[in-house]
Amino acid sequence: MIDVLAAGPVDLLATRSYYAGTFLLLGIGAYVVIASPNLVKKVIGMNIFQTGIFLFFIASAYVEGAQSPIVGPKAVGPFVSPLPHVLILTAIVVGVSLTAVALGLIVRIYNEYGTLEADVLQEVRTDD
Repeated sequence: MIDVLAAGPVDLLATRSYYAGTFLLLGIGAYVVIASPNLVKKVIGMNIFQTGIFLFFIASAYVEGAQSPIVGPKAVGPFVSPLPHVLILTAIVVGVSLTAVALGLIVRIYNEYGTLEADVLQEVRTDD
């Protein structure tokens, strides 16, 4: 096991590559939400950002050498906590529901205004 204080940033990144993946997903998702004027692309960016959060929680819950928390007569710790996995499973369900509602609203906005561009919608709303 690598000592975290003695390891340099390159060694730490090599051993904890899921953190790099997490921040890459968070960055891409935030960029798409902020930079794209299209509402559908904003929803996709939100889903990418959400996936980065899921990866962070699951990866940070990893315990090397741990076993499942089914305690028996010969069970010796350390054990893996099932709580992060349960929370992420719930968050996935909420995320799918949020995406469905957002896409439903986007369909209604398109039917009403004929566009999905946020800046055009802003102009149309100020004209009304």
